[in-house]
Amino acid sequence: MAASLLVFFLTLKMFKLWLTLNLPISLQNWNTSTKSSCPTSSMSLIKSLTEAELRIREIMEKLDQQIPLRSFTHVNTTTSAAHSITTILNPQVTYCRGDRLDILLEVRDHLGRRKEYGGDFLRARMSSPSLKAGASGKVTDFNNGTYLVSFTLFWEGQVSLSVLLIHPSEGASALWRARKDVHDIIIFKGKFVNGTSQVLSECSLTLHSSAELCKYLFGGEHEVFYCVKPQHMPCEALTHVSTRNQKTSYLTAKEKSLFHMSKVGVEIMKDLKHIEVFQCNKNENVKEKCRIGMKIPFPGGYMLQERWITTFCNQSQLDTMKINGCLKGKLIYLLGDSTLRQWIEYLPNVVKTLRFFDLHGTGSFPKRLLLDAQRHTQIQWKKHSYPFITIHLYSVTDDGYIPLEIDRVLGDQNTVIVITFGHHFRPFPIDIFIRRAISIRKAIERLFLRSPATKVIIKTENIREMPIESEWFDDFHGHIQYLTMKDIFKDLNVGIIDAWDMTIAYNAYFLHPPDVVIKNQIDMFLNYIC
Repeated sequence: MAASLLVFFLTLKMFKLWLTLNLPISLQNWNTSTKSSCPTSSMSLIKSLTEAELRIREIMEKLDQQIPLRSFTHVNTTTSAAHSITTILNPQVTYCRGDRLDILLEVRDHLGRRKEYGGDFLRARMSSPSLKAGASGKVTDFNNGTYLVSFTLFWEGQVSLSVLLIHPSEGASALWRARKDVHDIIIFKGKFVNGTSQVLSECSLTLHSSAELCKYLFGGEHEVFYCVKPQHMPCEALTHVSTRNQKTSYLTAKEKSLFHMSKVGVEIMKDLKHIEVFQCNKNENVKEKCRIGMKIPFPGGYMLQERWITTFCNQSQLDTMKINGCLKGKLIYLLGDSTLRQWIEYLPNVVKTLRFFDLHGTGSFPKRLLLDAQRHTQIQWKKHSYPFITIHLYSVTDDGYIPLEIDRVLGDQNTVIVITFGHHFRPFPIDIFIRRAISIRKAIERLFLRSPATKVIIKTENIREMPIESEWFDDFHGHIQYLTMKDIFKDLNVGIIDAWDMTIAYNAYFLHPPDVVIKNQIDMFLNYIC
């Protein structure tokens, strides 16, 4: 018995040591220490960490299956848009609004040989420029060199169909390999202030240094941010952080050739004729009102005359009076990156009585606050915590580690939380993103236990410019995170605003989408909460 207890305590001690050396590394917010600290809440904490690690491993294995490693010997063996063949399945004499149009895509290499495996990063879209209309298409990979590209004909008129080869499977495989190996691509600099003294110091999510370190822990989730401790400065003196990008690549010279501007986003269906779509007097299914918790298909909507129209629920057209009445007494938290900050900057155009309140923030990206004192409406935006990428110094005291921010919300039927994160995570190991998403889900579950009436909405990340530093900020990484988000937040009673789907439909290849997209995202948001 004594021997068994000795083995147990030695095992526990070794596990705690492993945790100290391998804590999930990601983030910010006060709990400063220059010494390594181990969790003290015994087996329940170990169990929760173990469950999180198992979930991360499960998601990583799923992604590995979706993006198998492919050897790359010569560009001629990679997918060629020009040589690939598209065939309309079951072509119709007349196409009616609401019909599905399926296209079989057979990919071939630059020598005209059919490829025997999938994994190409493709993007499908249908559009009618004269109608200011667009929608995403759905791509199904059969993993044998063939794909099914499906379009739902949402509107009548002349429709153009497009399938872009963003990256061949060999390029996607190289990006995925690099993503799993990446480290020290983004360099953090911390500004420490003590009275009139200011010092800059190296910081990181993972810092391998023999110097004395400051270690910043977050809540009970054990995400960590490190800085080299300046001499004669306490760890609590960290006030601001900025970043810069390293000119480092994890791709070979041959692999880099796949990401030349002329090879990214090449049209495959150049010779496909336009499709004419007719009304055909088909009966439309009656949809229920949009509400939080609905399952969202892909595509979940389409653009027509620049207005986003959902396919899974009935949107209400909200006038100024209804919006003002809806927002009365509301406390709204916007937690995330600058694509969500666009919301708080646009909202005064929707609700004229909202006014910005000066919070005296310092540095870039300070917390923003909108108030309507007469209607007791408060809307605030706070940036998510590390990793946050910008060359400008930003205040760490303004940061909002999203799980901790959610835990601070009491919640009620008039409280709304909107969350988005993704773009700033692209140049970091994927497990950092997965771990953050899991931590956010757990915080939402805790919120629903104390306040089931609180409304939570997840906005996915959007597509952006291409090519732009493809290796680290490419939409391939965004798509992987998009799929991961959908997996982690499924079966949770939250609303989803699918910014990925929307920005493809709007053909909005911008990190910060134009106002017309923001307007329609906010309209979807109001439909969820009003």
